[in-house]
Amino acid sequence: MGAALSLRLLGDVTVIDIVGPMKFDEDAFSLRDAVRDLVAKDRKKILVNLGEVPYIDSSGVGELVAGFTSVTNKGGELKLLKLTKRVKDLLHITKLYTIFEVHDNEAEAVRSFADA
Repeated sequence: MGAALSLRLLGDVTVIDIVGPMKFDEDAFSLRDAVRDLVAKDRKKILVNLGEVPYIDSSGVGELVAGFTSVTNKGGELKLLKLTKRVKDLLHITKLYTIFEVHDNEAEAVRSFADA
């Protein structure tokens, strides 16, 4: 089974909480669809909480990159929150850690959108 997504609003920031492994399966495009839907609704401040994601495969990485690209191309921001050690290591190995803005504290992450 793939990851489960839930959305919540903190002011003008949308938090996408993901629980479970982000891997290729029949639900592989749920993050991409969620981000695309948010951008269509002009919600362009997106924080992806990965604190409950133990594993990401290449399709999961692709979902993160596609989401980041979609939001950035529309003038928004997508940031990551609470990376597990395994996910953090993966982003370092793939050099994506330099692309994404990563936060460990949710309140600080939400405030960082106001600073932009």
